[in-house]
Amino acid sequence: MDEEEVKSYIRAGEIAARVRDFAEKIAKPGMKILDLAELVEKKIVELGGKPAFPCNISINQEAAHRTPIIGDELIVPENSVVKIDLGVHVDGYIADTAVTVSFNPRYEPLLDAVREALDKALKIVSPGVKFSEVGKIVEDTLRSHGYKPIKNLSGHSLDRFIIHAGESIPNYYERISFSRFKPNRAYAIEPFGTDGKGFVVESDTITIHALWKTGKVKGLTLDERKLFNTIRQRFKTLPFTERWLQDVFERDVERLRKTMEKLLSKKIIFGYPILVEAGNGMVAQFEHTILVLDKEVIVTTKLK
Repeated sequence: MDEEEVKSYIRAGEIAARVRDFAEKIAKPGMKILDLAELVEKKIVELGGKPAFPCNISINQEAAHRTPIIGDELIVPENSVVKIDLGVHVDGYIADTAVTVSFNPRYEPLLDAVREALDKALKIVSPGVKFSEVGKIVEDTLRSHGYKPIKNLSGHSLDRFIIHAGESIPNYYERISFSRFKPNRAYAIEPFGTDGKGFVVESDTITIHALWKTGKVKGLTLDERKLFNTIRQRFKTLPFTERWLQDVFERDVERLRKTMEKLLSKKIIFGYPILVEAGNGMVAQFEHTILVLDKEVIVTTKLK
């Protein structure tokens, strides 16, 4: 990893940290999630970055993958627990970070437990440390407070223009996980804690997509080819939302959605279903991105 790559990762992290803190301050009950997401994404651009994926605003039992759609009327409920997960990239180098905001004092202990799990996990990371050691710390910390980790959600390695770069960092002690942190790599550490069953299931709702195919594709209609080329040019392999494509067909939402459905059916794009806690438990998440170098580990999404 050369000096310019390191600088880009660090710059993306600084922007992400500032935007995460901004989002935490402005989120409030009664606010449309559409307004919150658009303010977050606008702030990323104002600070010199680009969104690495649509701002996730997942409420209560939802763990991940909800972003508002065009014209979304959903609001942040009273007494809710809201996960705000955002990504920033600078020239493709990504920072991934998340915060949970509780508007119900009952769930503050859950947030505190997940926050503590993340802080303890970050302290042990260095080149050569097993991913399973991070998982053990996360699980032990959460269970000591009476909560469970969500076992089928994990941290992950990052690469240029790639959010999930092939390596998974478990949020529980997985004995058969022998992978280790490598120098000159970026990783996202993201504990999810719950008072439910400890795993998530897919809902029927999809609001985030990504390209499945990035090369030449035959047999597309004019509309399909126009949308495919726009997605490939703007986002490469990064996730996107219909909100970011409203200009393609001059704000004709029905035409846009119909064309996206065609690309989905032809397996040119795929969707990320909203993930919901299987036992209808409350979910909290905190996340930082780290850069593991030969002689130091930089938490890029922490403001100094």
